Amino acid sequence: MRFAVRSTRAASIGLALSLGAFPLLAQQGPSAVPPPDQVANVPQLKLSPEKQLQNFEPAADEEYQLGAGDEISLDFPGRPELSKKYMIGPDGRITLPIAGPLLVANLTRPAAAKAIIDALSADYTNLTVTVNIEKYGSNRVTVLGNVLHPGVLYFDTTPTLLDAVSRGGLQSTPSNKDGLPDRCMIYRGNDQVLEVDLRSLLRSGSATADIRLRRNDIVFIPSQADQFVTVLGEVKNPGAIPLTPESTLPSVLAQAGGLGEGAGSSPNVQIIQKSSNTSRIIPWKQLMTPSGISELSLKPGDVIIIPKSGFYKATYFLQRISPMTSLLSLGLAGGVF
Repeated sequence: MRFAVRSTRAASIGLALSLGAFPLLAQQGPSAVPPPDQVANVPQLKLSPEKQLQNFEPAADEEYQLGAGDEISLDFPGRPELSKKYMIGPDGRITLPIAGPLLVANLTRPAAAKAIIDALSADYTNLTVTVNIEKYGSNRVTVLGNVLHPGVLYFDTTPTLLDAVSRGGLQSTPSNKDGLPDRCMIYRGNDQVLEVDLRSLLRSGSATADIRLRRNDIVFIPSQADQFVTVLGEVKNPGAIPLTPESTLPSVLAQAGGLGEGAGSSPNVQIIQKSSNTSRIIPWKQLMTPSGISELSLKPGDVIIIPKSGFYKATYFLQRISPMTSLLSLGLAGGVF
């Protein structure tokens, strides 16, 4: 599914992502679905801030997984005719002699070595192989918004938030001399977003200002004047959408590209308003009537969710990790919607 972040300063970028959601606070089945257009109080999450960060960050010692665009070399001791370099293709495969195409994307180097030996075992015996990474071409993070050099950044090691922000280039203004953003959003897949009040974290000396990122994360840095809502789930271009006085829920969904293939023909739309800690569900049919949402007013920071058709897991994390950071994690699978 494509994931695009829009702002007044950056073009939409689509990336192919497939990541699971974080563990959920609770799961709701059909009996738990509130009546249409009902406002519900958001329960406060009791998990510790440290646990929340562990759920978002990859482990410090997490082993690198190969990906499309990586250049690897295979070293077969005693079999120099088999030793060579390979570029992992867009489909995640390399083409071995005799054995043919082999999927190695999302495998660690030891796992890839085992898969290669297994693929060649019908024609070679007593093989061993060492997989080396010659060039990191898949370890990328996208930085968008109020930066000097928006786009895709590549890293040889696990990227961190400060790595991405600094390489994107700080955009200074008369009111913000150092260019350091007050806040930023980290989008992961089409169902996870982390909001970080970066300046406050740095001033407090908190290590959470430099959290580790994952491959294909998108860091969106709004300007101080930017106001936006986030659209997640089954839309064609999930991400940040600029909020203007003329914005309506239908117009925001249109800017997100409209319904994705997994949304079905008549989904329920969930709106999470962090400013008031409330959640609201609006049926699609009501959304399409002229007077159906006349009283609804979108606010900066709202999160709009289109769940996957045939499923309902609209529970989510809405928890202050600290006074400066909040995490929202949504599961869009499991249970009938």
